[in-house]
Order: sequence, then structure tokens, then C-alpha cells
Amino acid sequence: MRIAGGRLKNRPLYAPAGGATRPTSDRVREAIFNVLAHGIEGFELEGARALDLFAGTGALGLEALSRGARFCLFVDEQASARAAIRRNADTLDVIGQVKIWRRDATRLGPCALAPFGLAFIDPPYGRGLGEAALAELTAGAWLEPGAVVVVEETARTVVAAPEGLVVLDRRVYGDTQVMFLRRAGWHSPLLP
Repeated sequence: MRIAGGRLKNRPLYAPAGGATRPTSDRVREAIFNVLAHGIEGFELEGARALDLFAGTGALGLEALSRGARFCLFVDEQASARAAIRRNADTLDVIGQVKIWRRDATRLGPCALAPFGLAFIDPPYGRGLGEAALAELTAGAWLEPGAVVVVEETARTVVAAPEGLVVLDRRVYGDTQVMFLRRAGWHSPLLP
């Protein structure tokens, strides 16, 4: 597993042994970032504040940093995942651009930080945790107006968008679906 693009392209990422984490494949990660770079009007990854929920190895948030995000908050309850994120961030020399929290992503509570412009949700599949985390992001004011949220789930799982989020796109890669959602409050600069 490697960083797929940006200034850290091809740098290896560490993943803990065992099945406790399920890293997003390089192919799916590359596809996600292609959509973020070219498929969402008015979205700019450069300088974004990112949030990586159920972070696992941190591959999604670290990829965002490689491609120009300025900060990423990683959230995972598993000690092995947090250790992998810390190790990867240190190896990639981006430790000063990250925070790593031990927290249940479905119980974040109100945001005490500046809101985020990009969020990744990659929960254990098939448990409804993605929907719960989406609801928590909106209820807790974690997202700035126009923020983009990327949710990864099984292709057969139905993920409902909570009020305040609009589904922009849904892509399927094998047995994995990736949904792109946007928080209300964004308007095209071309419209009055």
C-alpha cells in the first residue's frame, strides 16, 4: 500500500497485521481523489482541513495531505490503528499537520474545532456506522458550508443522507461503493 499521488507519491504506508483494519485499496483511493480533483464543481483540496473517521491506517487523510490539504484530524477507537497512523504520519514527515483522536466516530458530539471542508468515512462494512457518522457530522456542526464528504461502504448497502447533505455522486468499484456528498450552503461562483 502506497500514497497514490501528490508530493508524497509512491511512499509506502504501514498497515497493522491482522484484520482489525481494512485499508482502502490504492485503486479505489486513486479513483476517489480523481473525483475530488476533477468531478466536484468549486471544491478545492489545496489548503483544505480534512477529517478521517474510522481512519484505520490513515491512508485517505494522508493521501489528502499529499495532495495539498493543510491539516487532517484522524479518528479511530483502535489502538493499533492510531499507532499505524502515527507511524505513517511520522515516516511521511507530516506529523505536524495531524491530530489523532481516540473516539467513537458515531458519537463525536459538538465540534469544538474549526469546521472541516473534507471528511472521509470508511467504517467497518454493513453495520450502519456510516449513516450514524454522517448524522453526527451534521448534528455536531463538524462541516463548513459546501464541505464534501466521502463515504465508503459495500456496494449493496443503502446509505441515506441526513438533512443538510446532498448526494452528488455514487461510484461502485467491485463490491465497494463510494458516495460523494456535499453540505448545503455552497453556491457556484457563476450564479448570482
